[in-house]
Amino acid sequence: MNTPSDQANRYAAPQAQVEDINDDAEIGQLAGRGERLGAYLLDILFWGIAFIPFFLGIGWSLFLAFMAASKTGQSPDFNSMDMTRLMVGASIGAIATLVVLIVNIYFVVKNRQTIGKKLIGIKVTRSDGSQISIARLFWLRNFVSGLPGAIPFLGKLYSLVDPLFIFGEQRRCIHDHIADTIVVKA
Repeated sequence: MNTPSDQANRYAAPQAQVEDINDDAEIGQLAGRGERLGAYLLDILFWGIAFIPFFLGIGWSLFLAFMAASKTGQSPDFNSMDMTRLMVGASIGAIATLVVLIVNIYFVVKNRQTIGKKLIGIKVTRSDGSQISIARLFWLRNFVSGLPGAIPFLGKLYSLVDPLFIFGEQRRCIHDHIADTIVVKA
């Protein structure tokens, strides 16, 4: 005798075994945590180098103003600062910053890499391995993930937690999840 449990439910949805495809050849090998950290530190280094002339110009001008004030025993007269050194430092700093910006834009448009990522040999792609659009890279990966930084306290907390997500199994920061990106070996 056939019981209802013996018969298949003809009104049920079809059943199938489905497995995710994880083809590393198509997606690429994920960049290591150390590689991502190294690229980040190199990017900071290049931006810092660009700002050095600006800060040296300001620092030297302030140093001379304080030295002159120490001879007279009065407070520094910032109106009499050596504006030439200040302007030369600011100009060189602006040019160096512009050069780093242009080189970064070139690498990002061409290969989806910053200077640091280019030197380390990693790049940003979509999580399915396809090339990320510049709009997604800029708006979702950088702009949107940078918005919490404008919120007092929460911004500092986000800046701390975001990179800690790299220690997860997928090695993706919060900004990677927002933009649906991964960082792979180039």
